[in-house]
Amino acid sequence: MRDNQDTDRTEELVSTAMRELSEAIAAADDPALIGEFLACLLTPAELREVSTRWALVREIDAGTTQREIARKMGLSLCKITRGSKELKKDHSPFKKMIDLYRAKQ
Repeated sequence: MRDNQDTDRTEELVSTAMRELSEAIAAADDPALIGEFLACLLTPAELREVSTRWALVREIDAGTTQREIARKMGLSLCKITRGSKELKKDHSPFKKMIDLYRAKQ
């Protein structure tokens, strides 16, 4: 019983932290600060992974074929397909973020 309570508390803490993190990033209007923050928050490998995923969905959204992305970025077709599926979902958060990014350019 105690393990379930601990798990529930942990999940609640993680959920609260995710909401706070999202709000903090949304409140920042300084890309350099956000970049520095992410570099402090994430390990170099995690930062590379997150950045690669963003580049991947940007390439898919731009119409680059999955095979071309695999060749250019050295990624598996499985990972690229996952990104493609996420972009195709109704109300895709990836698509919304790409559109927000484009609007700022």
